[in-house]
Amino acid sequence: MASKQVLVKMLQAPINPADINTIQGVYGVKPNLPFTLGNEGFGIIEKAGSEVKNLKVGDWVIPGTNAWGTWRSYALEEEKNLIKIPNDLDPAMAATLAVNPCTAFRMLQDFETLSKGDTVLQNAANSAVGQNVIQIARHLGFRTVNILRNREGIEKLKQDLQDLGADYVLTEEEFRASKLFKNGELAQPKLVLNCVSGKAVIELVKAMAENGTLVTYGGMSRQPLIVPTSAFIFKNIRLVGYWMTRWNWQHGSNSTERKDMLAMLCNMAKQGSLVAPKHEFVPLDSFQEALARSCDTTRFHETKFIFKF
Repeated sequence: MASKQVLVKMLQAPINPADINTIQGVYGVKPNLPFTLGNEGFGIIEKAGSEVKNLKVGDWVIPGTNAWGTWRSYALEEEKNLIKIPNDLDPAMAATLAVNPCTAFRMLQDFETLSKGDTVLQNAANSAVGQNVIQIARHLGFRTVNILRNREGIEKLKQDLQDLGADYVLTEEEFRASKLFKNGELAQPKLVLNCVSGKAVIELVKAMAENGTLVTYGGMSRQPLIVPTSAFIFKNIRLVGYWMTRWNWQHGSNSTERKDMLAMLCNMAKQGSLVAPKHEFVPLDSFQEALARSCDTTRFHETKFIFKF
């Protein structure tokens, strides 16, 4: 072990949709082989080199770089490529801290200037990002209108999201028939978050305020983004994409912006106002089975696995 390196024992690492896309060869980053998968997770420092200054044995850390390779039992890494986090977080929150909560926070902060009481509209509200959007928006004083695909147990799912702080939860069919934004009960949203794409986006655009922004961060329908031309002409809406990886490239692991964001999210987690989505924990020796289930399901963003090492 080099003098500036630490030995990290991985403790938990989720399967993220980005991991599946990487396996499929359709993700934005195509790593050179051989390559260790795993985009997020956390570990504990077991040994520290003689020149390591900011980390010590027993500290919890998350990767400071994307596609670091968290699906392994141990790793040797320089401390500059790791970020220390509080070691009293809920482990599931620590394992999922680096991607989904950060994605939710950045989308709420970086595209529109929102005031307390403003409404954010989103689909795929039960996804990991969607649940984080609900909780962070509540913390910031924003209201959320949340759209779900209809399914068995929908009423319980609606209640679960409301318990997290969702103001309104509707199925796609209910939203299509809703008059929330038509009768003045809510002001039309300036910020809309899209994880589904396809034709469902048409209903989102209809609800948007003039000069509003639709942020696309996923395409779970595997269909192109479909937006009426009239919305561009008469509403002057803006369509943008968001990729947490790009933001991380632009803001290094030691940047003030990243440190401040993680500090806020960790404080929320400690206070109980930010909780990780429910996961199914699986031992590492069940890796192939969990991965196969993730790849096969059409509802991956609702089936969340964390490996325990």
